[in-house]
Amino acid sequence: MGQMTVFGGPERRRRWSDEERLQILAEAFAPGAFVAQVARRHDVSTGLIYTWRRKLRRQAVGSDAPPAVAGFAEAMVVDDSPIALPAAQPTIVVDLARGARVSVFASASPAQVAAVLKSVIR
Repeated sequence: MGQMTVFGGPERRRRWSDEERLQILAEAFAPGAFVAQVARRHDVSTGLIYTWRRKLRRQAVGSDAPPAVAGFAEAMVVDDSPIALPAAQPTIVVDLARGARVSVFASASPAQVAAVLKSVIR
């Protein structure tokens, strides 16, 4: 008759509380963080972290509550004052064959720019 060994101990499938999941997600997707490093630190697969994030996003879409994990925010420029471009610096520089160069300045009208570019293309 053969010998059989039974290993006792904790179950390999772990249970993560919602707080633990949110904490790991916040770490994994913080600016400058690497998901793989956070996964190794918490002994979790990277796939599980992405699954948690996907499920959290689906829950946030279905409810009125804001998402618990930081994401991208829309940026707006409020300053309405026109920006004065220096006249000495060209806005567009086109390098052509044989060392030729065409410089377009910000003060040029659209018609002038179109005429110059049409003459270069020919």
